[in-house]
Amino acid sequence: MKRFSLLAAILIVVATISALAAPSPSSANVPAFPGILANARYVYVASYDGDQFSPNLLSEDRAAIGAVQNAIQNWGKLTIVFRPSEADITILVTSRPSEDLLAVYDTHQGSGNFLWRVMGRDGLESDETPLVTQFEKGFESVQKHK
Repeated sequence: MKRFSLLAAILIVVATISALAAPSPSSANVPAFPGILANARYVYVASYDGDQFSPNLLSEDRAAIGAVQNAIQNWGKLTIVFRPSEADITILVTSRPSEDLLAVYDTHQGSGNFLWRVMGRDGLESDETPLVTQFEKGFESVQKHK
């Protein structure tokens, strides 16, 4: 019985140390925001599988596009456009039960390489969009240094 109690105590201590050492989602490292995005004024939001009006788009991605557009519109620093040719930057999103993704592309570069990207579980929910909040903070940080 003493061995069981000792083993249980050791497991509790190890679990506590592991929990304290794990990074919280809010303190996770956010990638550096590229200064080239400081001049952006117009943004186009879509999914990797198409725009929000595409009939083949998953409903989760359609909802994520709407959530991102609403958050950006409420933020008020960028103007949403509905044609990629009118945008300075393109935000592509993907929403899956395991993880959401938000990536920013320079619309005029055409290289296919993202300039900035964040991922997280439940990051593009309709009522809360922490990935967009990270984008906004990054955007504002390069605006200050402009």
